Amino acid sequence: MRANYKIQRLFVEDSLHAGADINADKDQFTYLAHVLRMGEGDALLVFNGRDGEWSARLGFEGKKKIVLRIGEQVRPQPEASDLVYLFAPLKQARLDYIVQKAVEMGAGVLQPVLTHHTQTSRISNHRLLRNAIEAAEQCGILSIPECPDPVRLAPLLENWDADRRIIYCDESAKTHNPLPILQSITERRLAVLIGPEGGLSDDERGLLQSRDFVTAIPLGPRILRADTAAVAAMAVIQATIGDW
Repeated sequence: MRANYKIQRLFVEDSLHAGADINADKDQFTYLAHVLRMGEGDALLVFNGRDGEWSARLGFEGKKKIVLRIGEQVRPQPEASDLVYLFAPLKQARLDYIVQKAVEMGAGVLQPVLTHHTQTSRISNHRLLRNAIEAAEQCGILSIPECPDPVRLAPLLENWDADRRIIYCDESAKTHNPLPILQSITERRLAVLIGPEGGLSDDERGLLQSRDFVTAIPLGPRILRADTAAVAAMAVIQATIGDW
């Protein structure tokens, strides 16, 4: 069942069931009352990443309190996406962008990976999660991706489940067309690795190429910025061997 994009959606932490009353937190109050200027009895949809999507109406109790009055379930909780998104963190605004786009395009896990050329090693998991939630609210997604702590590339590969194939973008590939390579992949448990600005180092490429569960693909004849490559890679993989 597709999302209803005509009604405002809101993520909540609380369990959802018919007849429940949920108190909006301070940020949600500001957003609903002052940004969206919603009023008493206005309808919205709420979800928590576990219990599906539910109809709700706003109830104002005083000047600084909103209660979300839960009605009926309108969409059941789907199975979470199995696609793992591995990315070298970028500077903040562009990092926000690639996280949001990854969620919109079906990532089920957002795993920061520290590489030789990573621009920053200080990652706020809270900010990652907040961006993931905002993308889910805007795009009708009901599952919130996992956001593990950053890990360096070598230990990531050392502890990797060899039954899940990692696909990474390699600008040094001899061909420009990723489709024949992708179409030859038989596994359906996948991960996408996006390197940093400046690309992966020679040692890191060698490390990846030494693993049987890793496949390199090109992304056309042009050199792409890391945030552009992130979207392009997700699109071509989802369209070719993903859930599109």
